[in-house]
Amino acid sequence: MQDQNVPLCVDLDGTLIRTDLPTETALALLRRNPFYLFCFIVWLGKGRAHLKREIAARARVDVARLPYDERVLAWLRGEPSARWRVLCTASDQTLADAVAAHVGGFDEVLGSDGVHNLAGRGKRDALRERYGERGFDYAGNASPDLHVWRHARCAIVVNAAPGLLRRVCRERDVERVFVRRDGGWHAWLGALRLHQWLKNTLVFVPLLAAHMALVPDAVLRAAIAFVAFSLCASGAYVLNDLFDLDADRRHPRKRLRPFAAGTLPLGRGLVAAPLLMLAAFALASALSPRFMLVLLAYAATTLAYSLFLKRVAMLDVVTLAALYTLRIIGGAVAIPVEASFWLLAFSMFLFLSLAMVKRYTEVRRVAASDEVKVAGRGYGGDDLPLIQSLGTSSGYLSVLVLAFYINSTASTALYRHHEVLWVLTPVLLYWISRVWLITQRGGMHDDPVVFALTDRVSLGVLALFAVVILIAI
Repeated sequence: MQDQNVPLCVDLDGTLIRTDLPTETALALLRRNPFYLFCFIVWLGKGRAHLKREIAARARVDVARLPYDERVLAWLRGEPSARWRVLCTASDQTLADAVAAHVGGFDEVLGSDGVHNLAGRGKRDALRERYGERGFDYAGNASPDLHVWRHARCAIVVNAAPGLLRRVCRERDVERVFVRRDGGWHAWLGALRLHQWLKNTLVFVPLLAAHMALVPDAVLRAAIAFVAFSLCASGAYVLNDLFDLDADRRHPRKRLRPFAAGTLPLGRGLVAAPLLMLAAFALASALSPRFMLVLLAYAATTLAYSLFLKRVAMLDVVTLAALYTLRIIGGAVAIPVEASFWLLAFSMFLFLSLAMVKRYTEVRRVAASDEVKVAGRGYGGDDLPLIQSLGTSSGYLSVLVLAFYINSTASTALYRHHEVLWVLTPVLLYWISRVWLITQRGGMHDDPVVFALTDRVSLGVLALFAVVILIAI
């Protein structure tokens, strides 16, 4: 069915690339300044094409790092060189031109021009006017492309849902099908970061510290708090990934995240994030208004971190330490018991040290490459010594807080043999020193909290802590 005299028109979003440029650019602007949302409303009043043009004029997208569908690229390269190729997209013309220049091989580029939105019927009319009825072949992926396929000579269907593919096959001759490849539930597991739910076990710390582990009602309330924090955290991770697409694509491992790699559509993430948050607050309402306030503070801080705090050097790591501590506060409010000053101070210093470990690992990778700064962060290679110094100091301060607690009246009131707790100080000193030694040698590749919960030595230290505390009780 191939005819070199028939132009081959190829869609961009969801077809040539496994993402959506209008959505990406909008998210990039919102990440820079959330108040752009009000500008979107004003621009949309003048039409979708105008909205896309205004966003494209302000957003920056590295087209070289977009998730291209390699199957489509290989197919285009295999087409006869004499065949006229057209990149035809609803994205703004400036973005389409940049992609076409990077990919190469296109003879013409048609995009939205600020006045005409080249989507669905608009694209159909433009191609019919240019090439005539049945005068072009068209490669697309979504329902709006049905308007174009009905007037094309042949259809090339890329990454379409099964129902849409069946419909196209009924209405038009299909020359080629690129079967939909999405990540399915595996991709959602990655996007929701279920393994990061381990961090939310911190809500059980006040339960254990108050010696209420055998109180059924307290355990149930702590479990509900755990699920609420976990759902809220997953929603926050999805939002973070949507706002951090460009930075993630510059990272050797984060570029494989579902939204950055294009294995999950951005639109699904925009739906999933608020639904997860709503589910979290619905659970929180079953506990108490105070717990809802703590969860709201956690969600707001996480959103602020994703939008701009993560780009501010030192404020980012303090925020991370505060987020860990908020989990402990949430656990105390859920039971409810009073959150100990000693516990909160210990948490802030310990998790500030671990946040520094995370940043040190990222900056060390950049220092070993040709990059000057960590993408999306406020650090450069020259900051390594300072990060290491502050991180180790903070870790040792947590040991000092623990020592003061052991010698306090709060400790003697809770533990019959509180002097046994002194064993914990050298054990914690060893563990913190070991974590930083591994980090300095380049062996810390994971989130340090997840590392702590999966490393055999760290689990042994945790078990030793539990034994010492049981003896002290």
